[in-house]
Amino acid sequence: MEKIVIIPTYNEKENISSILQAIFGLQQDFHVLVIDDGSPDGTAQIVQALQQQFPGQLFLEQRTGKLGLGTAYIHGFKWSLAKGYKYIFEMDADFSHNPKDLQRLYLACSEGGADLAIGSRWVKGGGTVNWPWDRIFLSKGGSWYTRIITWMPVKDTTAGFVCYKREVLEAINLDEIRFLGYAFQIEMKFAAWKLGFKIKEVPIIFEDRQYGVSKMHKGIVKEGVLGVLKLRWESLFKDYHNRMKNNEEEAAA
Repeated sequence: MEKIVIIPTYNEKENISSILQAIFGLQQDFHVLVIDDGSPDGTAQIVQALQQQFPGQLFLEQRTGKLGLGTAYIHGFKWSLAKGYKYIFEMDADFSHNPKDLQRLYLACSEGGADLAIGSRWVKGGGTVNWPWDRIFLSKGGSWYTRIITWMPVKDTTAGFVCYKREVLEAINLDEIRFLGYAFQIEMKFAAWKLGFKIKEVPIIFEDRQYGVSKMHKGIVKEGVLGVLKLRWESLFKDYHNRMKNNEEEAAA
């Protein structure tokens, strides 16, 4: 019950079996929680069939309708904390994140002193493969914009390949995380940084998906642009720290 990888899915039938086999094939004691938002293509049914092959390692939470990336991860965070996991990962289902890098993120937290390890495209040694120029521009530009506005010392602010120590997620008031798309990834990193946790970026090579359809749309970009401004404005006031701090967890301790 040490390491769990959360994978949100919506219509990932071409990828889900292969990515799960790759993670378990590492033989490094990773458990996986798939959170499926009612995929009409049968993604959840594929996971259910695989649960017989990986009992006690593969878990499935099914939700009704497409409720958003952010709410899927929040659901997964709460589930994983309740089960007692120490290291909790975010990862895409489409092989844009290489499963072999999971152990590098884990070691950055377990031995490297990080509280939050980010698989980063934009630090030395990182990069992308087969990614269109407009997506590179959006990602690099979005991270640059976020750093300028928030002063957060993270080069890949929208990264979705992450390892959290449980103490980070316990400290954050997850019910106050408001954004759904890329802004969710920014908000989680920003909250962790503002609460004093150490962030480390681990270089990765991000490869564009071969199967399935990207979930990127204009609304996600707009949420990111406006969300960063909102985060910066709210953080100027003392109430932000109090609101983002999980005081219930502190009281229970």
